[in-house]
Amino acid sequence: MLDLHGYGWTILEGARLTLASALLSVVLAVLIGIAVALLRLSHSRIASGAALTYTTVIRGIPDLVLMLLIFFGGQILVNKLVAWVDPWIEAQGGAPIGYLDINPFIAGVLTLAVIYGAYMAETFRGAILAVPHGQLESARAFGMTPFQVFRRVLFPQAVRHALPGITNNWLVLLKSTALLSVIGLEDMVRKAQFAVGATRLPFTFYLFVAVLFLLFTTASLLVLRTLEARAQRPYR
Repeated sequence: MLDLHGYGWTILEGARLTLASALLSVVLAVLIGIAVALLRLSHSRIASGAALTYTTVIRGIPDLVLMLLIFFGGQILVNKLVAWVDPWIEAQGGAPIGYLDINPFIAGVLTLAVIYGAYMAETFRGAILAVPHGQLESARAFGMTPFQVFRRVLFPQAVRHALPGITNNWLVLLKSTALLSVIGLEDMVRKAQFAVGATRLPFTFYLFVAVLFLLFTTASLLVLRTLEARAQRPYR
């Protein structure tokens, strides 16, 4: 048994924050991915080009560098906007907003969503292209609106094709939450860093964090593999 010197519950509290940030991030990333994939496949060159630029830039820069750029760049942008709005608020007789410090949890979730939205976009693009085009034409011939075609024909089948890619992206995203400690989020990695600083036992605490991550990824694999098997069952 690992002797955690009383820091075990503290790290487990950080683990709850890790899971919460990962779950919120993946939901936003999936929504971004679907939207960007549809833009990539649209007939508009501007929309398709913008989506391609987004996925190319995001996938070409390391996650840590992007996280620092988005976090600190976003903070600078927000406070520049506040500095521009403050004189107008004062002129209306209100109290100025002043300097805003962005919450690390919100910033971390949005950053991960933007990063992994690009990967999800490529996953969904491939899944949409895998749906037989004839089925979409048949649905339109029956008088379905574009939204009905998407909801009843395209999306259910695309999700089936996308599930393996979503599984892989989720596992990578879950592990990437460890980077959020860099921007000040008190997740289980940062809690472990505090414990290491107090006890000088880096192997003990980082091993505990590694085991927690392994438990989370293993449980995720079991759930997602079950979903994949159920999605494939009608087609066997």
